[in-house]
Amino acid sequence: MVLCLSGVCLVCSAVLAGAYAITAEPIEAAQVAKTNASIAKVLPPFSGNAVADTVTVDGTAYPYYRAEGAGYAVISASNGFSGPVTVMVGITEDGIIHNTTVLSQSETPGLGAKCQTDENFINQFKGWDPSVKSLTVKKDGGDVDAITASTITSRAYSLAVSNAVKVYETLTANEGGQENE
Repeated sequence: MVLCLSGVCLVCSAVLAGAYAITAEPIEAAQVAKTNASIAKVLPPFSGNAVADTVTVDGTAYPYYRAEGAGYAVISASNGFSGPVTVMVGITEDGIIHNTTVLSQSETPGLGAKCQTDENFINQFKGWDPSVKSLTVKKDGGDVDAITASTITSRAYSLAVSNAVKVYETLTANEGGQENE
């Protein structure tokens, strides 16, 4: 019985290892394609490749991509109603939010999940100037129109965008403040 069980475990392990070896490269390629598509969506058109890096702001590490001549694509997350809402925020070189896109979320379907599909909610961030308007929901005294019945998700999305702006400000301050003037 021990030999039979050991044989079954060995065969199953070999099958799993083989499946991993076969699928690892396509999964990685799909992830890179998804990231590149997100960068292209949140930043104005640019030539060349965006350069990946990470910066720590207020104790949190934020991955970002720098596209010369277009700006920064910052990945930021904040806790929503059902878990983290991860957003990529494109910020142009002059500090204006070009666009945002949700990379992942686990919010309630039909309610908070609308942060990924509700065009009215998503489009309000296009062309947003954080130096003029507040990135908090109107219910909290800000300028963001929340998704109906999803204030917690809207707050999380807005906070993620606000954190991305802080990352941009940190990055440009580290470059000598040329873009913050």
